[in-house]
Amino acid sequence: MKIMVSACLLGDNVKYNGGNNRHEKVLEYIKGHEVVPVCPEMLGGLPVPRAPGEIQDGIVRNEDGTSVDYEYRTGAAQALEIAESERIDMAILQSRSPSCGVNQIYDGSFTGRKIKGMGVFARLLSEKGYKVVDAEDI
Repeated sequence: MKIMVSACLLGDNVKYNGGNNRHEKVLEYIKGHEVVPVCPEMLGGLPVPRAPGEIQDGIVRNEDGTSVDYEYRTGAAQALEIAESERIDMAILQSRSPSCGVNQIYDGSFTGRKIKGMGVFARLLSEKGYKVVDAEDI
């Protein structure tokens, strides 16, 4: 099985604050499978570190209100191209991310409040029929 995985879950320092979300259960789950790491935010041209983004009324914005929607959507489209060219079987994505959140995202208020929803990349994969799994469900 070929599994696309949010690069931060693998321990890559691509998170907005320069860190990672290394996830031991995900690392154990993917053993013996071909892994395709991806960070849609970096593919969209965003730096590390970067200001955190949240989805507000369908647009990804930084806390100061600056739209970074173009970068998030560009990165999601590029990550989808990789998923298609690699013919992945599923994707395991970072929880609550404005790119990769599967079950929940932050509500756009930058207060830590979570709502049901999907990040732009997770939604794109799901709409294309790919199986997407939240890292917390592993």
